Amino acid sequence: MTRVKRGFKRAQRRKRMMKFAKGFYKEAVEKALGYGYRDRKVKKRDFRRLWVVRISAACGQNGTSYSKFMGGLKKASVDLDRKILADLAVRNPEAFTKLVAVAKG
Repeated sequence: MTRVKRGFKRAQRRKRMMKFAKGFYKEAVEKALGYGYRDRKVKKRDFRRLWVVRISAACGQNGTSYSKFMGGLKKASVDLDRKILADLAVRNPEAFTKLVAVAKG
């Protein structure tokens, strides 16, 4: 097996890190990159949780539960995602009330 010294790739990786770290400690940049990667995933979770809370609150005002509402929409073949449903619940309560009626029926 041949010996690999990693000259070019190693130098490129170090050069990229030093470019990011201009004015900062290298360790701080490494941590920041790690947190950014992690929190891009967490952001998706947080938004979904927010949408569910908004839909649930609007369902409560219309006399049904979140699970019954979502189950009713699925049975009625209404393909709206939680982001759109939450937006309707906040900005257009009349339309959301009609959707609740569709889900109940």
